[in-house]
Amino acid sequence: MSEEKINEELNQETNTDAQENTTQENTGEATAELTAEERYAELNDRFLRLYSEFDNYRKRTNKEKVDLIGSANAGILKDLIPVMDDFERAIANNENAEEIAVLKEGFQLIYNKLKTTLESKGLKSMASKGETFDSELHEAIANIPAPEDKLKGKVIDDVEKGYYLNDKVIRYAKVVVGQ
Repeated sequence: MSEEKINEELNQETNTDAQENTTQENTGEATAELTAEERYAELNDRFLRLYSEFDNYRKRTNKEKVDLIGSANAGILKDLIPVMDDFERAIANNENAEEIAVLKEGFQLIYNKLKTTLESKGLKSMASKGETFDSELHEAIANIPAPEDKLKGKVIDDVEKGYYLNDKVIRYAKVVVGQ
């Protein structure tokens, strides 16, 4: 705050105090004007109370943040429990299964359910194959000679998919780049 603003606020407080004193004198109440020490003690008390309130607010918000972070995963985990149940049923049924086509179909259904659940939470897979290599999105784990000239500097193969969470990269794609 500038000195002018501080002086202005002090003048306003002094004017308010003077008006209160005048009002009290007019009503017949005899009060002594505050001494410098009393005024200092009053301002110090107000400061300490304000500081304590702010400190309590800071502690409360920090505790709320810790609680929020601790329970942030609860929603996604609750939505993944049915997928876990499906896997357990599939494993139990696979012990006696003889047809491979039925097994493949069952696992494809579970995969689709898991994928849909994760996409509903904001997870999106990254399409990298054939794209120009971008170090902001890709992690090059190998460089190989490009089979065609148009594939130079482009991603030839995805070793591990990358993922976005609400348009922010949460896992970089591990790719093979053509040179």
